Amino acid sequence: MIVVCPRSKLEAALIEHRPGRIVSLLSAGHEPFRPEGMAETRQLHLSMHDIAADRPGLVSPALAHVEALLAFARSWDGQAPLLIHCYAGVSRSPAAAFIVAAALKPDHDEAELASALRALSPSATPNPYLVRLADAALGRDGRMVRAIERIGRGRDCFEGEVFGWALG
Repeated sequence: MIVVCPRSKLEAALIEHRPGRIVSLLSAGHEPFRPEGMAETRQLHLSMHDIAADRPGLVSPALAHVEALLAFARSWDGQAPLLIHCYAGVSRSPAAAFIVAAALKPDHDEAELASALRALSPSATPNPYLVRLADAALGRDGRMVRAIERIGRGRDCFEGEVFGWALG
């Protein structure tokens, strides 16, 4: 299962879901929460701003971020949940969950994955920059990008809700 949450609900999600791995997608200068007893090799920190296009002075999502996420996800054995969080739980972490789902389920239709994401999180607005990079890295020929465009912007919120995505 993939668990997605905002930073404010991270500690509670750690207690409830007991993940085996954690992905933190935070802006430059923000240090990830390091759970006591969890090996550093079971945590991935990707430092980037939540932007949809390059902006001077900000760290854009990059292919290196996506490649690190894909390698980390592919090494996950699926026994304990993979917890993915960002600051608000609305853009970067839902995008990362969608990317992981697409990577681990290469035969699944991208539109179906995006629809499943929307059903689990009405507020999710996956970061289009990350999705675009992953689409290219996974050879999805624009299908991931179009699937996310089809589900559109999620409902307005201050932060997203915690949700679990069983990839079964």
